[in-house]
Amino acid sequence: MSASDKTARGCCSPAREETPAREIRLEQPSAEGPQLQENMVSLPGGRFLMGTDYRYAFPQDGEGPVREVVVDPFRIAATPVSNEQFGRFIKATRYVTEAEQFEWSFVFWAHIPKARFSELVEDTVAAAPWWCKVPGASWKAPEGPGSNVATRDDHPVVHISWNDAAAYCRWSGQRLPTEAEWEYAARGGLEQKLYPWGDELVPGGEHRCNIWQGEFPRVDTGEDGYTGTCPVEAFPANGYELYSMTGNTWEWCSDWFDATFHRTANRNNPQGPTQGVARVMKGGSFLCHRSYCNRYRVAARSSNTPDSSASNIGFRCVSARVG
Repeated sequence: MSASDKTARGCCSPAREETPAREIRLEQPSAEGPQLQENMVSLPGGRFLMGTDYRYAFPQDGEGPVREVVVDPFRIAATPVSNEQFGRFIKATRYVTEAEQFEWSFVFWAHIPKARFSELVEDTVAAAPWWCKVPGASWKAPEGPGSNVATRDDHPVVHISWNDAAAYCRWSGQRLPTEAEWEYAARGGLEQKLYPWGDELVPGGEHRCNIWQGEFPRVDTGEDGYTGTCPVEAFPANGYELYSMTGNTWEWCSDWFDATFHRTANRNNPQGPTQGVARVMKGGSFLCHRSYCNRYRVAARSSNTPDSSASNIGFRCVSARVG
């Protein structure tokens, strides 16, 4: 199969190996852009402590060391891009996502109807067999043929590659956040906390994000109310009034991924390496669990190739810096 397990990290997301000849169309900025920026939150920027020295972090991902970073003021969307918002982009531009061009995407095994499993699944990822190659899976058919997003307008759009996200951003007059901007925003004004709300995952027994409960990858008890994506505002916002900063879906950042580059890189509005093979993803997803992929912490990071897509990958936008 043309599906790689090279970057499959537990519940994160597997990567494509296909690179067919195709052209990614970067849409021209649209008059609808300002409308799609109505839910933007202005952040003051400034100095903050990025990264972590948490004992259970993943050193191979380059989570540490903790370092002081400066970001300029910027505006960021209060939520990930929803199916409704992405649908407006598709309607206006007739853009074809990479999952549609490849004619398949990765879907988590438990979300595929058991009665149709052998019919829908072409193959699985060797190192992470819970990831299935499903022909016809895309943003508008998240679980493959027969599924749709008719009742999920307010859920984050998924099966979105980095290239797809970049095309949407250009059309809407926005851009993807840098990793530093994303982490600054996710922290919500708190310093060196594990989560956007503090250090306790379930404070007072209250779930604050959409992640896995139970035994991964076989049983998700859904104690937080969901076993797949959830509405973008289903859980409380952080101190900056931003929703779904952890859990729900992975979010693309603009940076190329490198596990050591940041140790000696510029710390004033860092942009990441100038080249690479994979882009940074932040925030974790509904599949993350402490036993296998404890990456729903704000300092955690993962990556995937720019043309990869899966049922737990989405994005949010920022606008040009202000001030």
